[in-house]
Amino acid sequence: MKTFNFIIRGTEYEVEIKSLENSIAKIEVNGSLYNVELKKEMNTSKTPVLVRKPVVLPPGSEQIKKQSGIFKVKAPLPGNIMKVFVKEGDSVSVDDNLLIYEAMKMENTLKADKAGTVKSVAVKEGEAVLQDAVLMEIEL
Repeated sequence: MKTFNFIIRGTEYEVEIKSLENSIAKIEVNGSLYNVELKKEMNTSKTPVLVRKPVVLPPGSEQIKKQSGIFKVKAPLPGNIMKVFVKEGDSVSVDDNLLIYEAMKMENTLKADKAGTVKSVAVKEGEAVLQDAVLMEIEL
């Protein structure tokens, strides 16, 4: 199986492990065979065992919190605003059409991700916008 070289008190020993079954190892030391009883089991796996700390959640994290505040609708790509469907003060639901814009020679419809009231519209039809530009704000 494996061969080891040990130096004990100045004397060199060549130890070869012949077999290992349960807690008995058959070894050869400088040509002499011995049966050795092992007190501790040998770990033959080279894969380390990962031990992770338990996850500690802050108090109240299991409760669902109602979202409030302002949701900013941003341009996913640079392009031109073709048509705006909403105006300030309009109430919108999830998946309502907000506007159509052209990007990369394709017309894209932006839909509402959140329900709320349109607080402000920052663009007009025909206007060019850059990526991540705020197009409108929805108050939740």
